[in-house]
Amino acid sequence: MNTFDTGGAAQRSRIYPWVVVGLLWGVALLNYMDRQMLSTMRDAMQVDIAELRSAANFGRLMAIFLWIYGFVSPVAGAVADRISRKWLIVGSLFVWSAVTFGMGYAETFGQLYALRAVMGVSEALYIPAGLAMIADWHRDRSRSLAVGIHMTGLYTGQAIGGFGATVAAAFTWHTTFHWFGVIGMVYALVLVLCLHENRAAVVARRLNREAVRGEESVAGRFRALLKGFGLLFSNVAFWAILFYFAAPSLPGWATKNWLPTLFSDSLGISMDKAGPIATITIAVSSFVGVIVGGILSDRWVRRNLRGRVYTGAIGLGMTIPSLLLLGFSHSLAGIVGAGLLFGVGYGIFDANNMPILCQFVSDRYRATAYGIMNMTGVFAGAAVTSILGRWTDGGDLGMGFAWLSVIVAAAIAIQLRFLRPKTDNMVD
Repeated sequence: MNTFDTGGAAQRSRIYPWVVVGLLWGVALLNYMDRQMLSTMRDAMQVDIAELRSAANFGRLMAIFLWIYGFVSPVAGAVADRISRKWLIVGSLFVWSAVTFGMGYAETFGQLYALRAVMGVSEALYIPAGLAMIADWHRDRSRSLAVGIHMTGLYTGQAIGGFGATVAAAFTWHTTFHWFGVIGMVYALVLVLCLHENRAAVVARRLNREAVRGEESVAGRFRALLKGFGLLFSNVAFWAILFYFAAPSLPGWATKNWLPTLFSDSLGISMDKAGPIATITIAVSSFVGVIVGGILSDRWVRRNLRGRVYTGAIGLGMTIPSLLLLGFSHSLAGIVGAGLLFGVGYGIFDANNMPILCQFVSDRYRATAYGIMNMTGVFAGAAVTSILGRWTDGGDLGMGFAWLSVIVAAAIAIQLRFLRPKTDNMVD
């Protein structure tokens, strides 16, 4: 089958680039829904699996996903720069959905641990390929908005995942995993029929590879991979982007994995109520943030090439007071208000990660670069997930959230000092 598998009508349509965003929005939703719902279903699952009664063990279960996800991400990015992004997306969606279905049959902590690790591999294949495909279709003034709309799918999935405990209370946690898994596998078949790649972008990448003598051989591909990593790591701006991406990932993953627990502890409510409140608060506000951040960035960059950098800095700045409030407030208004502020700020930041990367890295290595960024962000998230698990057992989860604001402040300083783009779309 043709690697880009698309007809001329789709290529000529002005609407189809937004159809791609819509289709991948659904994948993004499933990506976060399937990983997130476990964080709210601990109470239901620990009745059958005793090891989950320990917060430290639960932290290990959440962290193994992140460690595996992180290790695979650079490879996933490199693969997405060299094979069909469509089929990589379809395959990864089908596998992680099948894993979600299988988790409903788990009877031991070891089985959950292994399935969570496999989910880390399959989900890691999606984000670099998905964002790179959006960048292929949106190459000008709509890039930040397109990425931002896609990111709302992640937040919506996170919010729906927050109802995992609610669904499990109405039925069983086994049934919850089964149905969410089936939905994903069916949607993968929809993508087979409807998702297409940008013909011009695919041809350009193929011609670039063919222009390098011997790159299509196994040894040549390995040399090209090393060359790509070398070019990226010799770029000072890329190192700054790595820190800029990784530092906010600490509070980002902390909210994904531990915010329901923080809401439950701080407000003295059960997890089946805290889960939906926490995840909906972040999801709704992040939805607003990515749309605002996307529109602002796309307009600002027309007047100033650092417009995307400044927009991202504004978003990160908003998360600092929110983290302090999350750490020290014990009122419903304070906690929910802090969550709303964090979501808007993080959404603005999220909408501009790939667009900023496009200002410093050519389209030939873009998915590879995002895979490396994803690895650093996820490793930071895995570390903070484990640490906050121990802090939770010690009753200090709120203090952990407050300390994360210091790291975010350092990321803003580095971002503004080193990220000075010369173009909005780097090409070879």
